[in-house]
Amino acid sequence: MFVSSPSKLPARALLAMAAASFAGVGIALVAQHQFGVKPCPWCVLQRAIYLLIGALSLLGWLVQAKRSLRQAALVVVLMLCAAGLTAAVFQHEVASQSATCAMGLADKIITALQLEELWPSVFMVTANCAEAAAYRLMGLPYEVWSGLLFAALSALGLWTLTRR
Repeated sequence: MFVSSPSKLPARALLAMAAASFAGVGIALVAQHQFGVKPCPWCVLQRAIYLLIGALSLLGWLVQAKRSLRQAALVVVLMLCAAGLTAAVFQHEVASQSATCAMGLADKIITALQLEELWPSVFMVTANCAEAAAYRLMGLPYEVWSGLLFAALSALGLWTLTRR
């Protein structure tokens, strides 16, 4: 069973958060490279946030013996979840309604961090926000799925943080 003992809960939760974050990026990459779903700047920014969440969750899992470090990792993960959820909501409510989202906040962050040059197969922007809004997975736009995953990660992180 997933929650067998309270002392193992934070470690398992952090490992689950890392796995879910990396799986989310994996699904996005399969959708992009196998099914032609082109990412917009906000999609790419959310991928970067998921990778950070996954890396910090793994770091928190590795330092599970030190409660204060584990909790610090969880707090940073929760802040990243909030940023990711904000990006998903903004993409759905604002950016997807515009014909172009070039040189918006997401594009500026991606450019400043040189993500497209760093790892083009993951971070290359190939669509504008209106084009990306047309893609659906089981009837819902991808940014809605992304927002739901950020919300689920937040809920798991908050629940874990409040447990002794």
